[in-house]
Amino acid sequence: MKLTASMPPILVLVAAMGVTACSPRVEVAVPSEPITINLNVKIEHEILVKVDKEIDSLLNEQSDIF
Repeated sequence: MKLTASMPPILVLVAAMGVTACSPRVEVAVPSEPITINLNVKIEHEILVKVDKEIDSLLNEQSDIF
């Protein structure tokens, strides 16, 4: 079948869609092994607590509170 100018435009469109339908496709497959992520993370933090002198002396005097 030759494409000529006398063919209706819809026929040309259908022919073009038929050609593009034969394009290769890409598939995503699930891996056979589980994915492992190794993270070597070292977390350090410091907590600084400032206590008012009155509260500090109260805690020292009444240490049996806690």
